[in-house]
Amino acid sequence: MLQEAIYHRPKLNWAFAYDAETIYLRIRTKRGDVTSVETIYGDKYAWSQTMNTAEMSIFASDELFDYWEASVKPPFRRLRYAFKLTDSHGETMILTEQTFQSELPEDSLTFFDYPYMNPADLFNPPAWVKDAVFYQLFPERFANGDPSINPPGVEPWGGVPTPGNFFGGDLQGVIDHLDHLSELGITAIYFNPLFAAPTNHKYDTSDYMKVDPQFGTNELLKQLVDECHARGIRVLLDAVFNHSGRTFAPFVDVVNNGASSRYADWFHVREWPIAVKNGIPSYETFAFERNMPKLNTENTEVKQYLLGVAKYWIEEIGVDGWRLDVANEVDHHFWREFRQTVKSVNPDAYILGEIWHDSLMWLQGDQFDAVMNYPLTNAILDFVAYGKRDAKQFADAIGRQLAEYPLQATESAFNLLGSHDTPRLLTICGGSEQKTKLASLFLLTFPGVPCIYYGDEFGMDGDGDPGCRKCMVWDEEQQNRDLFAFYRELIALRKSSPALRGTGLSFASAEAGSSLLAYERVLANERLLIVMNVSEERAVYSLPDSPASAWTYRMTSGASLKTGNAAAELTLEPLGFAVLQLQSK
Repeated sequence: MLQEAIYHRPKLNWAFAYDAETIYLRIRTKRGDVTSVETIYGDKYAWSQTMNTAEMSIFASDELFDYWEASVKPPFRRLRYAFKLTDSHGETMILTEQTFQSELPEDSLTFFDYPYMNPADLFNPPAWVKDAVFYQLFPERFANGDPSINPPGVEPWGGVPTPGNFFGGDLQGVIDHLDHLSELGITAIYFNPLFAAPTNHKYDTSDYMKVDPQFGTNELLKQLVDECHARGIRVLLDAVFNHSGRTFAPFVDVVNNGASSRYADWFHVREWPIAVKNGIPSYETFAFERNMPKLNTENTEVKQYLLGVAKYWIEEIGVDGWRLDVANEVDHHFWREFRQTVKSVNPDAYILGEIWHDSLMWLQGDQFDAVMNYPLTNAILDFVAYGKRDAKQFADAIGRQLAEYPLQATESAFNLLGSHDTPRLLTICGGSEQKTKLASLFLLTFPGVPCIYYGDEFGMDGDGDPGCRKCMVWDEEQQNRDLFAFYRELIALRKSSPALRGTGLSFASAEAGSSLLAYERVLANERLLIVMNVSEERAVYSLPDSPASAWTYRMTSGASLKTGNAAAELTLEPLGFAVLQLQSK
């Protein structure tokens, strides 16, 4: 048994309260090295009366490690515990907080300790998010519903996007096309910024309390939110609190009055007077963008202003949460106050941070409900689109991600394949509609909260910004209706299947050197098997456990199943897939 590979700590993603009664315990071992693990647990003040054991099971694996998990219910909200590990040679070890031992100590004093399940510490994302299917909408490019409020110099709809041009997308255009979102099956919208700003993307805010006039009014946004809610669609706004725009009134005052401005401490000015030398501003910014000065969220007035913004749009307009731009560059203390403010107005509000890397420290229940899951994006695209990973490497990457976060974070993770910051999915897939379908199939059958970027359902293409921000295609002759039908069917499948909205996932086939992937989603009596062939060659897969007659199709493309009482054999054409359900006995 390789002791160096064994790891646990009594917090973070290794020991966490899932609800008011349940604690999840996890431990890591070298892959394939340990055959069984159990936890010995009880109450520290009544150890002899409450001591119990629970078998642990492998819930994820990566290229190096197996990750074991068990859920236990402490009798008095407290937990003291150790682990008993056994390898294939029959060697047994006990792991306590202090050391490895050959025998279980009589005294539990050296065991791991989960001191108390305080309700205030519980990480509790809103329940509705687990069932949501999001749609990301770039307002300036979705639909022009009111030409009377077009900005100056607006170009004809469908032209070539540039970093600076406008096409007149607005809130009325969204209202006019809500039927499309309902038909697709969308239950939540994430809007890129709507507040007043000089650019087409609006990430350089001028006025945080006002909808940009080219989009409409605060009252029109309220109408849109109400109409969305009537359809069962939630609304998420983009909060740009890391930085403002250069035309934000406090920064204009700083530019005009220098160090004597009453707003001088609202920003991070390194050198007076304000200037830009060799492309580097004398004040801190997003990246080195002179038009996006970084806000000082440690300043009391700045905090009061931004927290008031966060409260206003939920309280007065009725939005259902916030997506937080450049969230990892804002201090943790501000985000803790932000969460308290938002949740005091609407406990069911969804708080989503834009972070592209390991985000565990933002997902402890005191800051965000979720982050944008770009590591998942990259893993899927490396497997399906780029061919950089085989099935085993992909499964290992997924296993590692599942082990990195508490269960609640996995359930509420915002999973996506593209956004306004990335090339279009179809373009990444080299124009292959079938690869686009395979990537989307995994996204919509994976734990977490899937999001479709506007237009992907119609096969829109485009490179990175500005190519990924084309005008939405509303001419049916230019729409890929087959792809739309696929997305609509896939979303309907997810919404009708409790297993697909749960967290249980296991890989049935993910071999080194192979492009065939099979995985199961199981919840109660529902068992789904998803098989996909990412190669350009035909593949055959033998289904587990049951004859072919026991399985039925839920979705399929380029797949055929031998029927009868013999062992089930599934033939997949190049880039084919099948979603099968085992019939209940």
